[in-house]
Amino acid sequence: MKRNILIAGAVLLVLGGGWLLTGGLGRAVENRIESELVARGLTQPMAACMAERMADRLTLAQLRKLEGLAPEEAEAAVPLTMPEFLERVRRLDDPQVLEVTATSAAVCAFTAR
Repeated sequence: MKRNILIAGAVLLVLGGGWLLTGGLGRAVENRIESELVARGLTQPMAACMAERMADRLTLAQLRKLEGLAPEEAEAAVPLTMPEFLERVRRLDDPQVLEVTATSAAVCAFTAR
């Protein structure tokens, strides 16, 4: 019985490691970013394009900062334009987050369908 548990544990460890090595975690992060961007008013193709770039270029701590984007008083709950969205990102006071978000938006504006 003990041996079966050890074998099952080893199999799960190998499968889990394979999932991580094949991009499972990265894809999960991309999916979450994409969902958040869509919830904030971006189109699905634009959000998917930006999510891929942002997941590759930002740390989890920086991505957590983006989760905290909130409207200030008298702002719409969801930014109505890309400049409004980028202004909210600028308020995070993280130049790399702003740069990655802005360049992702620019690149994806031309490539997202």
